[in-house]
Amino acid sequence: MNTELNPDPTIEQIRLNMISQQIRTWYVLDDEVLDLLNKIHREEFVPAAYRHAAFVDMEIPLGQGQVMLAPKMEARILQELHIKKTDKILEVGSGSGYMTALLAQLGNHVYSVEIAPEFKNMAETNLKAHNITNITLELGDAAHGWSKHEPYDVIVVTASTPVLPDSFKNSLNTGGRLFAIVGEDPVMDAELITCVAPGEFTVTKLFETSTPELINAAQANRFTF
Repeated sequence: MNTELNPDPTIEQIRLNMISQQIRTWYVLDDEVLDLLNKIHREEFVPAAYRHAAFVDMEIPLGQGQVMLAPKMEARILQELHIKKTDKILEVGSGSGYMTALLAQLGNHVYSVEIAPEFKNMAETNLKAHNITNITLELGDAAHGWSKHEPYDVIVVTASTPVLPDSFKNSLNTGGRLFAIVGEDPVMDAELITCVAPGEFTVTKLFETSTPELINAAQANRFTF
């Protein structure tokens, strides 16, 4: 954890540049989200080999084909979900623990499920270093849902899935929100799904993007002849 009384002014200027040039220009204007990006230092969650790129508009490789999402994507997800202090959150894919930390600062408790033991260990180490305790990290495969602690107020799927299993939206409380990136290359849709009443959902397509798939992601049916 960065506990210096006088942070490196160069790093702080680069962080401010990232926020103003990448994140604000991507329509992220929520002051709570922007303040959080100053509070939780992204570079402290980036693997050492890529720390020089912590503020660059790019996905950071984690291994096994998985990535940290670009900074503007992380911020946009937080803004679109309108997280409240009372929210119970499911995160699918812990990665380095950075998104877990951001979600934990905004919500009540985060259940974060990671399939790769090395990523779970990395996230655990990073989150402990930042004294973030309102989280439960679990090892498992949540690519098709994670009913263990349902219902959830917020669900975040941190990698793409060609098909979004219904189990995710069916795990939402009424009023709950789900963020997922759905589809296949070259174009995927970032979707916000809201449970407006039991069994009733609205789907808002936020933007087009492309990012690596979840390990064991649900696949579309293929017709063969």
